[in-house]
Amino acid sequence: HSVLDNTPVVTPDQFIFWEWIASYYMCSPGEVMNAALPPAMKLAGETRISLNPGVKAPDGSLGDKELELMEALRSNQPMTLSEASRSISVSRIFPVIKSMIDKGLILLKEELDDPWRPRTVRYVSLRKKYFIEEELKEVFEYCEKKAPRQLELLMAFFRQSDGEGQMKNREVDAERLTGSVKGGSAALRALVEKGILKTAEREESYFSHLKALDSKTGLSTGQQKALNGIMDAFTSRDVVLLHGVTSSGKTELYIKLIHDTIKQGRQVLYLLPEIALTAQIINRLQKNFGSRAGIYHSRFNPMERVEVWNNLLSGGISSGRSNIKYDLVLGPRSAVFLPFRDLGLVIVDEEHEPSFKQHDPAPRYHARDAAIYLASMFNAKVLLGSATPSLEAYSRVRSGKFGYSRLDKRHGGVEMPQVLVADLRKESRTKSMKSHFSSLLFENMKSSLEQGEQVILFQNRRGFSPRLECEICHWLPGCHQCDVSLVYHKKINRLKCHYCGSSMPPPGECPSCGSTDLRMKGFGTEKIEEELPLFFPDAVVARMDLDTTRSKNSYRKIIEDFEKRRIDILVGTQMISKGLDFDNVGVVGILNADNMLNFPDFRSHERAFQLMAQVSGRAGRSKKRGKVVIQTYRPEHPVIKQVVENDYEAMYKKQVSEREQFNYPPFSRVVLLSLLHIDEVVLNDAASVIAERLRAEFPGRVMGPEYPVISRIRKQYIKNILLKLKPGGSLAQEKQKLEKLAFNFRKEAKWKGVRLVFNVDPA
Repeated sequence: HSVLDNTPVVTPDQFIFWEWIASYYMCSPGEVMNAALPPAMKLAGETRISLNPGVKAPDGSLGDKELELMEALRSNQPMTLSEASRSISVSRIFPVIKSMIDKGLILLKEELDDPWRPRTVRYVSLRKKYFIEEELKEVFEYCEKKAPRQLELLMAFFRQSDGEGQMKNREVDAERLTGSVKGGSAALRALVEKGILKTAEREESYFSHLKALDSKTGLSTGQQKALNGIMDAFTSRDVVLLHGVTSSGKTELYIKLIHDTIKQGRQVLYLLPEIALTAQIINRLQKNFGSRAGIYHSRFNPMERVEVWNNLLSGGISSGRSNIKYDLVLGPRSAVFLPFRDLGLVIVDEEHEPSFKQHDPAPRYHARDAAIYLASMFNAKVLLGSATPSLEAYSRVRSGKFGYSRLDKRHGGVEMPQVLVADLRKESRTKSMKSHFSSLLFENMKSSLEQGEQVILFQNRRGFSPRLECEICHWLPGCHQCDVSLVYHKKINRLKCHYCGSSMPPPGECPSCGSTDLRMKGFGTEKIEEELPLFFPDAVVARMDLDTTRSKNSYRKIIEDFEKRRIDILVGTQMISKGLDFDNVGVVGILNADNMLNFPDFRSHERAFQLMAQVSGRAGRSKKRGKVVIQTYRPEHPVIKQVVENDYEAMYKKQVSEREQFNYPPFSRVVLLSLLHIDEVVLNDAASVIAERLRAEFPGRVMGPEYPVISRIRKQYIKNILLKLKPGGSLAQEKQKLEKLAFNFRKEAKWKGVRLVFNVDPA
């Protein structure tokens, strides 16, 4: 019917890449495209109705509601269906519309709305007449006597445009100008009406404010050796793992490699596991690359994301708003979907992070693995960086598939932090605990704060209290849609489900036995934040978790305040473990290590080691050696000992031995098949049937069906079946068998309502 875009908004390479993701991760190409395209590029369609100008209504043949709608359309057309429904006060508008279409009285029009809008900036400049000094002097004299606010605005205009060259070239951002003077908007309006100032709007890049600064720094001997190791490995391998301890200066190596790639005229993709991380990394890379670095993530508004997309698509030339060309793109996992033209290098920072894996909805891809495939399409190199590499990546180094380079000393000769273990069994027995803080942690926090240092406390559970419990009958308030207990959030005074988002006020009495003796059990970040001022009244406390970082710039503000030492104690979930660089942290406290160790998953010990080692790495990153206190009821646990000794190799050997024994990755490729249904009986029958068929097709490699830890979410019961596929060339064929089996299962009427979800390489 019409051409929506003058040039294609998707490249042929993107289609190839998206089709690979759909095939490998067992989902549809449409699901991949929906995830890939930024929201503002998805055209929104809505049906509109208008009167048919060539037809008159037959006398007496219209009902009351049809007549009402005719009148409404005469005064306001076209109308959307929702507007039409409101105008005649009916909830079911379709019968009325259908009747009027049959009579030929109205026309339907499907309108497509493109939500993308370029960013426009309003600039203020001086009218030509006032370039002459005498004319301008008269204006100043008049304003001084009659309009002091206008005089103030004029003075601000000249201050802000100072150094812009000749008078005719002087212009100032209108928003910045009016914001600098009280009542500035009215004063500007008056000066424009008098013909003294004029305003003009201009399309401009969302990232034009970023300026490159000169920040050349030399590499240490250890860094140079690691860089040489990377370059040597790249001669024979396309993927290299940089294994560098925390605070060893991996980012400086990334910057050097980015410079070299850009000099060759090629693009760089820098993947980060967490949006919160981009705040610090952007500041560091801005000093080197300025506005040549495009930033792409979901916290940016839709227009900013489309600008990055269009810029990469056109090579920075056809956008018209600026001459900025993005040679470097920073972003979380979704950045792999961007329209690169000549990708030369992909950096996956903190490659071990679980947040690189997409869980819901489809495509359930892993950004690290997807980025490796994407790079292969452009003959680009991939650098994986981590202080605690994933077992999969490290095993590929051991097998010779990946190259390897090591950075085993902290930058500037700083010592690794001293890791201490607080035995909570002993502390509880001797009653030396202060609320949730052991005496060991408390004394170290106190000492650190007295010396003007900062403290980070890690508790991987948000909210105030994980559960509310009746002391008489042990009743727990549960979610009506999910099989989980509700978490109490004190700030909003509600019990909240962290899976579906439903909430309720805390009850005054137990609905089971009527007792009013209801107690909060356990603790989350909110409770820690509230209790700290009781012990450290002079300390400024802040919290960094999902609840405090929902808005676009909130996480940036917290990080900036901590960097500038406006916060003394930062309490947070795993957000605070991911590569953040603070130079004044004396003590890091891990409040409950056992939560991580006891999680029922084959990766739990690997993840616990990574998380504790990464959090520990936030301590003592400048001159003085930092301290880490791990609170646990199991100080003898092997993983705790490995963290204390910073012994990655010991952890790797033990975990790989267990994985090989039970045929888990990297010795197999795992596909998790989840079945979901609102009826538990139907679900159990369906799961038994499909498991039986899978065992016939894949003998000895099927586990389950079993209920997961959370067996019901959003009113749907869940059962999981784990399938271990042989790695290698037969993987694609085995997936085809699996898809065929699922296709035949879905066709059977008996299982029509049962939803099947494939998760390839679950994290």
